[in-house]
Amino acid sequence: MLLFLSVPQPRPPGVRTRAGAARVARWRRQLRRLRGLLRGLRGRPGTGGRRRGRMALCGQAAGAASLPSELIVHIFSFLPAPDRLRASASCSHWRECLFYPALWPQLRICLRVSPAEQPRLEFLMRKCGWFVRELRVEFAAENYLSGGGGPGDGGGADAGTGGEEVEALQLSSRWLEVLRTYLELVLCVLVSIRNNRNLQKFSLFGDISVLQQQGSLSNTYLSKVDPDGKKIKQIQQLFEEILSNSRQLKWLSCGFMLEIVTPTSLSSLSNSIANTMEHLSLLDNNIPGNSTLITAVELERFVNLRSLALDFCDFTAEMARVLTDSNHVPLQRLSLLVHNVSVMHKSLDNMPNDEHWKALSRKSTSLRVYIMAFDIKSEDMLKILKPSIPLERIHFDSYVTCVSGAIVDLISRQYDKFLTHFILMNDVIDTSGFPDLSDNRNEDPLVLLAWKCTKLSLLAIHGYTVWAHNLIAIARLRGSDLKVLEVTEESIDFDQGELADQDVDPVHNLIEQVSLGLGQPWHAVMDIESLSVFTEPNRHFYREMQTFSEDV
Repeated sequence: MLLFLSVPQPRPPGVRTRAGAARVARWRRQLRRLRGLLRGLRGRPGTGGRRRGRMALCGQAAGAASLPSELIVHIFSFLPAPDRLRASASCSHWRECLFYPALWPQLRICLRVSPAEQPRLEFLMRKCGWFVRELRVEFAAENYLSGGGGPGDGGGADAGTGGEEVEALQLSSRWLEVLRTYLELVLCVLVSIRNNRNLQKFSLFGDISVLQQQGSLSNTYLSKVDPDGKKIKQIQQLFEEILSNSRQLKWLSCGFMLEIVTPTSLSSLSNSIANTMEHLSLLDNNIPGNSTLITAVELERFVNLRSLALDFCDFTAEMARVLTDSNHVPLQRLSLLVHNVSVMHKSLDNMPNDEHWKALSRKSTSLRVYIMAFDIKSEDMLKILKPSIPLERIHFDSYVTCVSGAIVDLISRQYDKFLTHFILMNDVIDTSGFPDLSDNRNEDPLVLLAWKCTKLSLLAIHGYTVWAHNLIAIARLRGSDLKVLEVTEESIDFDQGELADQDVDPVHNLIEQVSLGLGQPWHAVMDIESLSVFTEPNRHFYREMQTFSEDV
Protein backbone atom coordinates (compact mmCIF):
# COMPACT_ATOMS: atom_id res chain seq x y z
CA MET A 1 0.00 0.00 0.00
CA LEU A 2 1.31 3.36 -1.04
CA LEU A 3 0.54 6.54 0.91
CA PHE A 4 0.78 9.77 -1.05
CA LEU A 5 1.52 12.75 1.11
CA SER A 6 1.16 16.29 -0.22
CA VAL A 7 3.97 18.32 1.29
CA PRO A 8 3.40 22.11 0.92
CA GLN A 9 6.24 24.15 -0.39
CA PRO A 10 7.63 26.66 2.14
CA ARG A 11 6.65 30.29 1.51
CA PRO A 12 9.32 32.94 1.27
CA PRO A 13 9.62 35.14 4.37
CA GLY A 14 7.18 38.06 4.49
CA VAL A 15 4.67 36.49 2.10
CA ARG A 16 1.12 36.06 3.53
CA THR A 17 -1.82 34.11 2.24
CA ARG A 18 -4.93 35.96 1.15
CA ALA A 19 -6.93 34.66 4.17
CA GLY A 20 -4.18 35.64 6.60
CA ALA A 21 -3.96 39.15 5.16
CA ALA A 22 -7.72 39.61 5.51
CA ARG A 23 -7.60 38.40 9.10
CA VAL A 24 -4.79 40.83 9.98
CA ALA A 25 -6.68 43.69 8.33
CA ARG A 26 -9.79 42.84 10.32
CA TRP A 27 -7.76 42.78 13.56
CA ARG A 28 -6.29 46.18 12.73
CA ARG A 29 -9.71 47.68 12.11
CA GLN A 30 -11.00 46.36 15.45
CA LEU A 31 -7.88 47.64 17.19
CA ARG A 32 -8.41 51.13 15.74
CA ARG A 33 -12.03 51.09 16.94
CA LEU A 34 -11.01 50.06 20.44
CA ARG A 35 -8.35 52.78 20.54
CA GLY A 36 -10.92 55.36 19.53
CA LEU A 37 -13.30 54.09 22.20
CA LEU A 38 -10.63 54.29 24.87
CA ARG A 39 -9.71 57.83 23.85
CA GLY A 40 -13.35 58.83 24.21
CA LEU A 41 -13.59 57.16 27.64
CA ARG A 42 -10.40 58.81 28.90
CA GLY A 43 -11.44 62.25 27.66
CA ARG A 44 -7.90 63.12 26.53
CA PRO A 45 -6.91 66.75 27.09
CA GLY A 46 -6.72 69.01 24.09
CA THR A 47 -9.74 67.61 22.31
CA GLY A 48 -12.28 70.20 21.34
CA GLY A 49 -15.99 70.13 21.96
CA ARG A 50 -16.71 69.15 18.34
CA ARG A 51 -14.35 66.18 18.56
CA ARG A 52 -15.75 65.04 21.92
CA GLY A 53 -19.22 65.12 20.42
CA ARG A 54 -18.01 62.98 17.52
CA MET A 55 -16.37 60.57 19.99
CA ALA A 56 -19.57 60.01 21.98
CA LEU A 57 -19.85 56.39 23.12
CA CYS A 58 -22.85 55.69 20.96
CA GLY A 59 -21.42 57.50 17.96
CA GLN A 60 -20.40 55.59 14.86
CA ALA A 61 -17.05 57.41 14.77
CA ALA A 62 -15.95 55.76 18.02
CA GLY A 63 -17.07 52.34 16.84
CA ALA A 64 -18.87 51.50 20.08
CA ALA A 65 -22.09 50.56 18.27
CA SER A 66 -20.21 48.06 16.11
CA LEU A 67 -18.47 46.30 19.00
CA PRO A 68 -19.51 42.66 19.46
CA SER A 69 -22.42 42.25 21.87
CA GLU A 70 -20.46 39.72 23.89
CA LEU A 71 -17.73 42.28 24.52
CA ILE A 72 -20.25 44.96 25.58
CA VAL A 73 -21.93 42.51 27.97
CA HIS A 74 -18.55 41.62 29.48
CA ILE A 75 -17.57 45.27 29.92
CA PHE A 76 -20.85 46.18 31.62
CA SER A 77 -20.69 43.18 33.92
CA PHE A 78 -18.25 45.23 36.02
CA LEU A 79 -20.81 48.00 36.60
CA PRO A 80 -23.17 48.03 39.60
CA ALA A 81 -26.89 47.66 38.88
CA PRO A 82 -27.79 51.40 39.17
CA ASP A 83 -25.09 52.34 36.65
CA ARG A 84 -26.28 49.64 34.26
CA LEU A 85 -29.77 51.13 34.34
CA ARG A 86 -28.41 54.59 33.58
CA ALA A 87 -26.29 53.24 30.73
CA SER A 88 -29.33 51.49 29.21
CA ALA A 89 -30.70 54.94 28.28
CA SER A 90 -27.78 55.57 25.90
CA CYS A 91 -28.98 53.67 22.84
CA SER A 92 -31.09 50.69 21.81
CA HIS A 93 -28.02 48.50 21.17
CA TRP A 94 -26.68 49.08 24.66
CA ARG A 95 -30.13 48.57 26.14
CA GLU A 96 -30.38 45.21 24.41
CA CYS A 97 -26.99 44.17 25.76
CA LEU A 98 -27.49 45.58 29.26
CA PHE A 99 -30.53 43.40 29.88
CA TYR A 100 -28.77 40.21 28.93
CA PRO A 101 -29.83 37.58 31.52
CA ALA A 102 -26.28 36.91 32.68
CA LEU A 103 -26.02 40.51 33.93
CA TRP A 104 -29.07 40.20 36.17
CA PRO A 105 -28.86 36.96 38.17
CA GLN A 106 -30.40 38.79 41.12
CA LEU A 107 -32.65 41.81 41.50
CA ARG A 108 -33.16 43.63 44.79
CA ILE A 109 -35.65 46.49 44.75
CA CYS A 110 -36.82 48.83 47.50
CA LEU A 111 -39.93 50.76 46.43
CA ARG A 112 -41.79 53.66 47.95
CA VAL A 113 -45.51 53.10 47.67
CA SER A 114 -45.90 56.03 45.30
CA PRO A 115 -47.51 56.34 41.83
CA ALA A 116 -44.20 57.72 40.50
CA GLU A 117 -42.57 54.32 41.07
CA GLN A 118 -44.98 52.36 38.88
CA PRO A 119 -43.60 53.13 35.38
CA ARG A 120 -40.02 52.48 36.51
CA LEU A 121 -41.04 49.21 38.13
CA GLU A 122 -42.99 48.12 35.04
CA PHE A 123 -39.98 48.79 32.79
CA LEU A 124 -37.54 46.90 35.02
CA MET A 125 -39.81 43.92 35.61
CA ARG A 126 -40.71 43.71 31.92
CA LYS A 127 -37.01 43.44 31.09
CA CYS A 128 -35.89 41.11 33.91
CA GLY A 129 -38.95 39.45 35.39
CA TRP A 130 -39.02 36.50 33.01
CA PHE A 131 -35.46 35.28 33.69
CA VAL A 132 -34.19 36.66 37.04
CA ARG A 133 -33.08 33.93 39.45
CA GLU A 134 -33.19 35.87 42.73
CA LEU A 135 -35.87 38.51 43.29
CA ARG A 136 -36.18 40.53 46.50
CA VAL A 137 -38.75 43.34 46.62
CA GLU A 138 -39.49 45.64 49.57
CA PHE A 139 -42.52 47.94 49.57
CA ALA A 140 -41.87 50.92 51.86
CA ALA A 141 -45.08 52.70 52.79
CA GLU A 142 -44.61 56.30 53.87
CA ASN A 143 -45.94 57.19 57.29
CA TYR A 144 -49.15 58.87 56.29
CA LEU A 145 -50.23 59.09 59.90
CA SER A 146 -47.46 61.49 60.84
CA GLY A 147 -48.44 65.12 60.44
CA GLY A 148 -45.27 66.23 58.73
CA GLY A 149 -46.56 69.52 57.45
CA GLY A 150 -46.55 68.26 53.88
CA PRO A 151 -49.14 69.10 51.31
CA GLY A 152 -52.61 68.11 52.33
CA ASP A 153 -51.75 67.03 55.85
CA GLY A 154 -54.29 69.35 57.43
CA GLY A 155 -51.65 71.42 59.18
CA GLY A 156 -53.43 74.67 58.30
CA ALA A 157 -56.90 73.58 59.49
CA ASP A 158 -58.53 75.49 62.28
CA ALA A 159 -58.62 73.91 65.70
CA GLY A 160 -61.85 72.36 66.87
CA THR A 161 -64.36 70.00 65.36
CA GLY A 162 -64.22 71.55 61.90
CA GLY A 163 -60.43 71.21 61.72
CA GLU A 164 -60.58 67.58 62.86
CA GLU A 165 -63.14 66.75 60.18
CA VAL A 166 -61.00 68.34 57.46
CA GLU A 167 -57.94 66.47 58.67
CA ALA A 168 -59.87 63.19 58.77
CA LEU A 169 -61.02 63.66 55.16
CA GLN A 170 -57.50 64.45 53.96
CA LEU A 171 -56.14 61.46 55.86
CA SER A 172 -58.81 59.28 54.28
CA SER A 173 -57.78 60.31 50.76
CA ARG A 174 -54.14 59.54 51.52
CA TRP A 175 -55.06 56.10 52.90
CA LEU A 176 -57.03 55.29 49.77
CA GLU A 177 -54.17 56.44 47.52
CA VAL A 178 -51.47 54.45 49.29
CA LEU A 179 -53.56 51.26 49.32
CA ARG A 180 -54.52 51.64 45.68
CA THR A 181 -50.88 52.16 44.67
CA TYR A 182 -49.74 49.27 46.85
CA LEU A 183 -52.08 46.84 45.10
CA GLU A 184 -50.99 48.03 41.64
CA LEU A 185 -47.29 47.63 42.46
CA VAL A 186 -47.79 44.13 43.86
CA LEU A 187 -49.73 43.12 40.75
CA CYS A 188 -46.95 44.49 38.53
CA VAL A 189 -44.33 42.33 40.26
CA LEU A 190 -46.37 39.14 40.29
CA VAL A 191 -47.56 39.39 36.68
CA SER A 192 -44.00 39.80 35.39
CA ILE A 193 -42.67 36.62 37.06
CA ARG A 194 -45.70 34.35 36.71
CA ASN A 195 -43.97 32.25 34.01
CA ASN A 196 -40.41 32.47 35.35
CA ARG A 197 -39.25 28.88 35.80
CA ASN A 198 -35.68 29.92 36.66
CA LEU A 199 -36.67 31.62 39.94
CA GLN A 200 -34.65 30.22 42.84
CA LYS A 201 -35.08 32.86 45.58
CA PHE A 202 -38.26 34.88 45.94
CA SER A 203 -38.64 37.40 48.76
CA LEU A 204 -41.41 39.95 49.35
CA PHE A 205 -41.68 42.46 52.18
CA GLY A 206 -44.54 44.90 52.59
CA ASP A 207 -43.94 47.60 55.15
CA ILE A 208 -47.64 48.14 55.73
CA SER A 209 -47.40 48.33 59.51
CA VAL A 210 -48.51 51.94 59.15
CA LEU A 211 -51.75 50.57 57.74
CA GLN A 212 -52.33 48.53 60.89
CA GLN A 213 -51.75 51.09 63.61
CA GLN A 214 -55.46 51.61 64.16
CA GLY A 215 -56.66 48.03 64.10
CA SER A 216 -59.15 47.38 61.31
CA LEU A 217 -58.32 50.65 59.56
CA SER A 218 -56.59 48.86 56.69
CA ASN A 219 -59.57 46.53 56.13
CA THR A 220 -61.94 49.50 56.14
CA TYR A 221 -60.01 51.34 53.43
CA LEU A 222 -59.25 48.13 51.55
CA SER A 223 -62.97 47.56 51.09
CA LYS A 224 -63.22 51.02 49.51
CA VAL A 225 -60.28 50.51 47.16
CA ASP A 226 -61.25 46.95 46.21
CA PRO A 227 -64.95 46.64 47.11
CA ASP A 228 -65.61 43.32 45.37
CA GLY A 229 -62.19 41.86 46.26
CA LYS A 230 -61.19 41.23 42.64
CA LYS A 231 -57.66 42.63 42.95
CA ILE A 232 -56.99 40.75 46.17
CA LYS A 233 -58.18 37.50 44.59
CA GLN A 234 -56.05 38.19 41.51
CA ILE A 235 -52.97 38.78 43.71
CA GLN A 236 -53.55 35.55 45.62
CA GLN A 237 -54.11 33.57 42.42
CA LEU A 238 -50.95 34.99 40.83
CA PHE A 239 -48.91 34.10 43.92
CA GLU A 240 -50.20 30.53 43.82
CA GLU A 241 -49.55 30.37 40.07
CA ILE A 242 -45.92 31.42 40.62
CA LEU A 243 -45.51 28.68 43.21
CA SER A 244 -47.10 26.04 40.96
CA ASN A 245 -44.95 27.05 37.94
CA SER A 246 -41.66 27.09 39.88
CA ARG A 247 -39.11 24.40 39.04
CA GLN A 248 -36.01 25.55 40.93
CA LEU A 249 -37.37 27.46 43.94
CA LYS A 250 -35.16 27.04 47.02
CA TRP A 251 -36.01 30.19 49.03
CA LEU A 252 -39.49 31.58 49.67
CA SER A 253 -39.97 34.55 51.99
CA CYS A 254 -43.06 36.68 52.47
CA GLY A 255 -43.30 39.14 55.34
CA PHE A 256 -46.01 41.63 56.35
CA MET A 257 -47.60 41.56 52.91
CA LEU A 258 -51.24 42.63 52.94
CA GLU A 259 -53.63 39.88 51.76
CA ILE A 260 -51.20 37.88 49.59
CA VAL A 261 -50.52 34.60 51.40
CA THR A 262 -53.45 32.39 52.42
CA PRO A 263 -53.55 29.15 54.42
CA THR A 264 -53.85 27.26 51.10
CA SER A 265 -51.01 28.99 49.22
CA LEU A 266 -48.31 26.41 49.98
CA SER A 267 -50.45 23.59 48.60
CA SER A 268 -49.66 25.01 45.13
CA LEU A 269 -46.03 23.88 45.50
CA SER A 270 -45.28 20.52 43.94
CA ASN A 271 -43.85 17.81 46.19
CA SER A 272 -40.52 17.90 44.35
CA ILE A 273 -40.09 21.64 45.03
CA ALA A 274 -41.29 21.36 48.64
CA ASN A 275 -38.83 18.52 49.23
CA THR A 276 -35.88 20.64 48.07
CA MET A 277 -36.89 23.97 49.68
CA GLU A 278 -34.13 25.28 51.97
CA HIS A 279 -35.73 28.42 53.44
CA LEU A 280 -39.34 29.23 54.23
CA SER A 281 -40.52 32.49 55.79
CA LEU A 282 -44.20 33.30 56.31
CA LEU A 283 -44.72 36.28 58.61
CA ASP A 284 -48.16 37.84 58.79
CA ASN A 285 -49.99 38.83 61.95
CA ASN A 286 -53.13 39.80 60.00
CA ILE A 287 -54.53 36.28 59.62
CA PRO A 288 -57.89 36.28 61.44
CA GLY A 289 -58.93 33.89 64.15
CA ASN A 290 -57.03 30.66 64.60
CA SER A 291 -55.98 30.37 60.93
CA THR A 292 -52.32 29.64 60.22
CA LEU A 293 -50.30 29.99 57.04
CA ILE A 294 -48.73 26.54 57.44
CA THR A 295 -49.69 23.45 59.42
CA ALA A 296 -47.59 20.64 60.84
CA VAL A 297 -48.95 18.30 58.15
CA GLU A 298 -47.85 20.71 55.41
CA LEU A 299 -44.44 21.11 57.04
CA GLU A 300 -43.79 17.36 56.66
CA ARG A 301 -43.19 17.91 52.93
CA PHE A 302 -40.30 20.35 53.59
CA VAL A 303 -37.72 17.71 54.50
CA ASN A 304 -34.71 19.74 53.34
CA LEU A 305 -35.54 22.91 55.30
CA ARG A 306 -32.52 24.56 56.91
CA SER A 307 -34.06 27.87 58.00
CA LEU A 308 -37.61 28.73 58.99
CA ALA A 309 -39.38 31.99 60.00
CA LEU A 310 -42.92 31.96 61.40
CA ASP A 311 -45.30 33.69 63.73
CA PHE A 312 -44.59 32.26 67.19
CA CYS A 313 -48.22 31.27 67.72
CA ASP A 314 -48.07 29.21 64.51
CA PHE A 315 -44.97 27.31 65.66
CA THR A 316 -46.63 24.53 67.62
CA ALA A 317 -45.32 21.55 69.57
CA GLU A 318 -46.41 19.31 66.70
CA MET A 319 -44.25 21.33 64.30
CA ALA A 320 -41.27 20.93 66.62
CA ARG A 321 -41.89 17.19 66.61
CA VAL A 322 -42.00 17.13 62.78
CA LEU A 323 -38.67 18.96 62.56
CA THR A 324 -37.02 16.37 64.80
CA ASP A 325 -38.04 13.45 62.56
CA SER A 326 -35.20 11.43 61.06
CA ASN A 327 -36.27 12.17 57.47
CA HIS A 328 -35.76 15.94 58.00
CA VAL A 329 -32.36 17.56 57.71
CA PRO A 330 -31.29 19.43 60.88
CA LEU A 331 -32.84 22.89 61.13
CA GLN A 332 -30.14 25.51 61.65
CA ARG A 333 -31.97 28.86 61.83
CA LEU A 334 -35.37 29.59 63.37
CA SER A 335 -36.85 33.12 63.45
CA LEU A 336 -40.02 33.71 65.46
CA LEU A 337 -42.24 36.81 65.55
CA VAL A 338 -44.22 37.25 68.77
CA HIS A 339 -46.91 39.88 68.16
CA ASN A 340 -49.54 41.05 70.61
CA VAL A 341 -52.22 40.79 67.90
CA SER A 342 -51.47 37.09 67.41
CA VAL A 343 -51.27 36.43 71.14
CA MET A 344 -54.69 38.05 71.61
CA HIS A 345 -56.36 35.93 68.91
CA LYS A 346 -54.40 32.72 69.22
CA SER A 347 -53.49 30.57 72.19
CA LEU A 348 -50.03 29.93 73.60
CA ASP A 349 -51.14 26.52 74.89
CA ASN A 350 -49.85 24.69 71.80
CA MET A 351 -46.35 26.17 71.85
CA PRO A 352 -43.35 23.82 72.28
CA ASN A 353 -42.36 23.00 75.83
CA ASP A 354 -38.81 22.69 77.12
CA GLU A 355 -38.57 19.01 76.14
CA HIS A 356 -39.40 19.86 72.53
CA TRP A 357 -36.64 22.49 72.48
CA LYS A 358 -34.18 19.97 73.93
CA ALA A 359 -35.09 17.51 71.17
CA LEU A 360 -34.61 20.18 68.50
CA SER A 361 -31.20 21.10 69.94
CA ARG A 362 -30.15 17.44 69.99
CA LYS A 363 -31.25 17.05 66.37
CA SER A 364 -29.13 20.06 65.35
CA THR A 365 -26.35 21.29 67.58
CA SER A 366 -25.95 24.35 65.33
CA LEU A 367 -29.59 25.48 65.72
CA ARG A 368 -29.91 29.18 66.62
CA VAL A 369 -33.10 31.13 67.34
CA TYR A 370 -34.02 34.76 66.64
CA ILE A 371 -37.06 36.21 68.47
CA MET A 372 -38.74 39.56 67.99
CA ALA A 373 -41.44 40.56 70.48
CA PHE A 374 -43.96 43.36 69.78
CA ASP A 375 -45.75 44.68 72.88
CA ILE A 376 -45.75 41.39 74.77
CA LYS A 377 -46.65 41.30 78.45
CA SER A 378 -44.03 40.10 80.92
CA GLU A 379 -46.16 37.14 82.04
CA ASP A 380 -46.45 35.94 78.42
CA MET A 381 -42.70 36.35 77.85
CA LEU A 382 -42.02 34.22 80.93
CA LYS A 383 -44.09 31.45 79.32
CA ILE A 384 -42.36 31.81 75.95
CA LEU A 385 -38.72 31.92 77.05
CA LYS A 386 -38.02 28.25 77.72
CA PRO A 387 -34.57 27.47 79.20
CA SER A 388 -33.51 25.14 76.36
CA ILE A 389 -34.10 27.59 73.50
CA PRO A 390 -30.74 28.24 71.79
CA LEU A 391 -31.52 31.97 71.68
CA GLU A 392 -28.93 33.98 69.75
CA ARG A 393 -30.85 37.20 69.04
CA ILE A 394 -33.78 38.92 70.73
CA HIS A 395 -35.47 42.20 69.83
CA PHE A 396 -38.07 43.87 72.06
CA ASP A 397 -40.25 46.59 70.53
CA SER A 398 -42.86 48.24 72.76
CA TYR A 399 -45.48 50.89 72.31
CA VAL A 400 -47.62 50.17 75.37
CA THR A 401 -46.09 47.31 77.35
CA CYS A 402 -42.56 47.81 78.66
CA VAL A 403 -40.02 45.06 79.27
CA SER A 404 -39.35 44.40 82.94
CA GLY A 405 -35.99 43.96 84.63
CA ALA A 406 -37.00 40.39 85.53
CA ILE A 407 -37.17 39.47 81.83
CA VAL A 408 -33.68 40.87 81.19
CA ASP A 409 -32.38 38.94 84.23
CA LEU A 410 -33.97 35.75 82.92
CA ILE A 411 -32.36 36.19 79.50
CA SER A 412 -28.91 36.80 80.99
CA ARG A 413 -29.19 33.62 83.11
CA GLN A 414 -30.67 31.23 80.55
CA TYR A 415 -28.96 32.26 77.31
CA ASP A 416 -25.49 33.33 78.41
CA LYS A 417 -23.86 30.76 76.07
CA PHE A 418 -25.70 31.83 72.90
CA LEU A 419 -26.89 35.46 73.04
CA THR A 420 -25.11 37.81 70.62
CA HIS A 421 -27.76 40.48 69.81
CA PHE A 422 -29.97 42.31 72.32
CA ILE A 423 -32.25 45.17 71.22
CA LEU A 424 -34.49 47.04 73.64
CA MET A 425 -36.87 49.55 72.09
CA ASN A 426 -39.65 51.56 73.73
CA ASP A 427 -41.39 53.93 71.31
CA VAL A 428 -42.88 56.42 73.76
CA ILE A 429 -43.98 59.98 73.03
CA ASP A 430 -43.20 61.38 76.50
CA THR A 431 -39.41 61.31 76.84
CA SER A 432 -39.45 62.68 80.40
CA GLY A 433 -40.29 59.39 82.10
CA PHE A 434 -38.40 56.45 80.59
CA PRO A 435 -38.70 53.20 82.61
CA ASP A 436 -35.64 52.34 84.70
CA LEU A 437 -34.78 48.64 84.64
CA SER A 438 -32.41 49.03 87.61
CA ASP A 439 -35.05 50.59 89.86
CA ASN A 440 -35.04 48.96 93.33
CA ARG A 441 -32.25 46.57 92.34
CA ASN A 442 -28.74 46.10 93.63
CA GLU A 443 -27.35 45.43 90.15
CA ASP A 444 -28.46 46.88 86.84
CA PRO A 445 -29.95 44.10 84.61
CA LEU A 446 -28.16 45.45 81.53
CA VAL A 447 -24.79 45.34 83.30
CA LEU A 448 -25.49 41.74 84.37
CA LEU A 449 -26.43 40.93 80.78
CA ALA A 450 -23.10 42.29 79.54
CA TRP A 451 -21.24 40.39 82.25
CA LYS A 452 -22.89 36.97 81.81
CA CYS A 453 -23.45 36.88 78.03
CA THR A 454 -19.84 36.59 76.92
CA LYS A 455 -20.74 36.42 73.20
CA LEU A 456 -22.73 39.66 73.19
CA SER A 457 -21.68 41.70 70.15
CA LEU A 458 -24.64 44.07 69.61
CA LEU A 459 -26.56 46.11 72.18
CA ALA A 460 -29.11 48.76 71.14
CA ILE A 461 -31.33 50.67 73.59
CA HIS A 462 -33.94 53.40 73.20
CA GLY A 463 -36.76 54.47 75.50
CA TYR A 464 -35.28 52.99 78.69
CA THR A 465 -33.15 54.85 81.23
CA VAL A 466 -29.48 53.92 80.97
CA TRP A 467 -27.31 55.45 83.70
CA ALA A 468 -23.98 56.81 82.53
CA HIS A 469 -21.91 54.81 85.04
CA ASN A 470 -23.71 51.59 83.96
CA LEU A 471 -22.98 52.36 80.31
CA ILE A 472 -19.28 52.73 81.15
CA ALA A 473 -19.40 49.42 83.03
CA ILE A 474 -20.96 47.66 80.01
CA ALA A 475 -18.23 49.02 77.72
CA ARG A 476 -15.48 47.87 80.10
CA LEU A 477 -16.99 44.41 80.61
CA ARG A 478 -17.41 43.58 76.92
CA GLY A 479 -14.55 45.65 75.51
CA SER A 480 -13.77 45.28 71.83
CA ASP A 481 -16.02 42.18 71.59
CA LEU A 482 -19.02 44.52 71.71
CA LYS A 483 -18.96 45.59 68.06
CA VAL A 484 -22.12 47.73 68.16
CA LEU A 485 -23.35 49.82 71.10
CA GLU A 486 -26.26 52.06 70.08
CA VAL A 487 -27.89 54.11 72.85
CA THR A 488 -29.99 57.19 72.08
CA GLU A 489 -29.00 60.42 73.74
CA GLU A 490 -32.35 60.91 75.48
CA SER A 491 -32.06 57.47 77.10
CA ILE A 492 -28.84 58.36 78.99
CA ASP A 493 -29.11 59.83 82.47
CA PHE A 494 -26.51 61.02 84.99
CA ASP A 495 -26.27 60.80 88.77
CA GLN A 496 -26.60 64.00 90.70
CA GLY A 497 -23.01 63.65 91.88
CA GLU A 498 -21.74 63.56 88.28
CA LEU A 499 -23.75 66.65 87.40
CA ALA A 500 -22.59 68.53 90.54
CA ASP A 501 -18.90 68.07 89.74
CA GLN A 502 -17.86 71.37 88.16
CA ASP A 503 -14.39 70.15 87.17
CA VAL A 504 -15.56 67.35 84.85
CA ASP A 505 -17.93 67.59 81.92
CA PRO A 506 -20.15 64.49 82.42
CA VAL A 507 -20.99 64.10 78.73
CA HIS A 508 -17.38 64.38 77.60
CA ASN A 509 -16.29 62.00 80.36
CA LEU A 510 -18.94 59.45 79.31
CA ILE A 511 -17.84 59.54 75.67
CA GLU A 512 -14.18 59.23 76.65
CA GLN A 513 -14.69 56.34 79.09
CA VAL A 514 -17.00 54.33 76.81
CA SER A 515 -14.65 54.82 73.84
CA LEU A 516 -11.74 53.71 75.99
CA GLY A 517 -13.63 50.61 77.15
CA LEU A 518 -14.73 49.60 73.64
CA GLY A 519 -11.35 50.36 72.10
CA GLN A 520 -12.96 52.47 69.37
CA PRO A 521 -14.57 55.93 69.06
CA TRP A 522 -18.11 56.02 70.43
CA HIS A 523 -20.90 58.55 70.80
CA ALA A 524 -24.58 58.40 71.66
CA VAL A 525 -27.17 58.29 68.89
CA MET A 526 -28.18 61.91 68.37
CA ASP A 527 -30.71 61.40 65.56
CA ILE A 528 -32.99 58.42 66.09
CA GLU A 529 -34.25 58.71 62.51
CA SER A 530 -30.84 57.64 61.22
CA LEU A 531 -31.20 54.07 62.52
CA SER A 532 -33.80 51.71 61.08
CA VAL A 533 -33.59 49.53 64.18
CA PHE A 534 -35.42 52.28 66.07
CA THR A 535 -37.65 53.79 63.39
CA GLU A 536 -38.55 50.77 61.21
CA PRO A 537 -38.59 47.70 63.47
CA ASN A 538 -40.50 45.53 60.98
CA ARG A 539 -38.05 46.24 58.19
CA HIS A 540 -35.05 45.84 60.49
CA PHE A 541 -36.32 42.48 61.73
CA TYR A 542 -37.05 41.25 58.21
CA ARG A 543 -33.64 42.21 56.87
CA GLU A 544 -31.86 40.80 59.91
CA MET A 545 -33.88 37.61 59.56
CA GLN A 546 -32.78 37.31 55.92
CA THR A 547 -29.11 37.73 56.89
CA PHE A 548 -29.55 35.43 59.88
CA SER A 549 -31.07 32.71 57.66
CA GLU A 550 -28.46 33.07 54.91
CA ASP A 551 -25.66 32.63 57.43
CA VAL A 552 -25.91 28.83 57.42
